[in-house]
Amino acid sequence: MRFEREQVLAAMRAQVAQGKAILAAAAGNGLVARVEDKNGADAIIVYNSGRYRMNGIASIAGNLPIGDANAIVREMGKEQILPQVKHTPVVAGIYGVDPTRDMEAFLRELADIGYSGVINFPTVGKLSGPIRQELEQVGLGFAREVERLRLAASMGFFTMAYCYCPEEARMLAEADIDIIVSHVGLTAGGDVGVRTASPLEAAVEKTRAIHEAALKVKPDILCLCHGGPIVAPANVQYVVDNTPAVGFVAASSIERLPVEGSVGEMVGALKAVTL
Repeated sequence: MRFEREQVLAAMRAQVAQGKAILAAAAGNGLVARVEDKNGADAIIVYNSGRYRMNGIASIAGNLPIGDANAIVREMGKEQILPQVKHTPVVAGIYGVDPTRDMEAFLRELADIGYSGVINFPTVGKLSGPIRQELEQVGLGFAREVERLRLAASMGFFTMAYCYCPEEARMLAEADIDIIVSHVGLTAGGDVGVRTASPLEAAVEKTRAIHEAALKVKPDILCLCHGGPIVAPANVQYVVDNTPAVGFVAASSIERLPVEGSVGEMVGALKAVTL
């Protein structure tokens, strides 16, 4: 079932007006998607990194040239995720700077499959230094991602965008993106998460700066937070209490970390069975 952009945004804004935070939850397989759909997630996001994450590989692998990110998301949606989801809009993580595709034709494919929204992942926003500078110089930079998000919006998708700094936040707001997601780094914890993350207070400061930059340009943009030390519900509560964030994008924190913990505990409990 495909949801219309205005339908999704109206539901999210109504929820915020009631004082309830938005939850956008990643799904790296059909089982996770079915559980999220059944339990009231507001959106389900499909990333190429979700496939890696749920196969025991660090999420950052989704930013490496080891697979066709757009093809993976199309396949995951068609064969694994969308058949399991009945009540929730599903978002495709698109690699917008992909120079090998007719992106308008690709977006039509995603709509036909049943995707309702898009988000810029993988994203060059994650990159810095010489490689970022070179990508920008040859037309494969962040501005091209923004163009592809605008194209998606013109085709009826609701749009989400990861953002790493206030400058990018302003670009996204000027492009009339619906939902901005402040990204404060790879999620910490577990077997393949980062070992060190910025302190929660530093994450709050970065999140606030990104969101305030976007809101100055587009006052009705929906602001979500993600990453780094923002892992548990208490962390999310602290961030929404101290920033303009009205919700959270959960990826490793909602699928990888719970699986690592629950499976590990069950193995330990079963191994404690005595003869």
